[in-house]
Amino acid sequence: MKLLRVLVLIALPLYCLAGSGCPFLEEVVNKTISPEVSVSEYQNFLQDFAQTTDKKEALADVKQCFLNQSNETLHNYAQMMQIMYSSTWCALS
Repeated sequence: MKLLRVLVLIALPLYCLAGSGCPFLEEVVNKTISPEVSVSEYQNFLQDFAQTTDKKEALADVKQCFLNQSNETLHNYAQMMQIMYSSTWCALS
């Protein structure tokens, strides 16, 4: 399951050509850190990427992990993602 998480985190930026030039990646990140999005909503949103029970459980675990965080932690994570999007490694050439 940990391998699946790593692969998803690697595959999404590659799928979107990295950076904030990918609205889908930004939407996934926003839904992941949003406390208003439930586990089932999150799983439904990413159902094309998780079609087996193990993958659905992995998505539920990821979302639950973020639901367990404080608002301050979620805010800091969102800021970190923005810093990553605008970094020289992710900036569009």
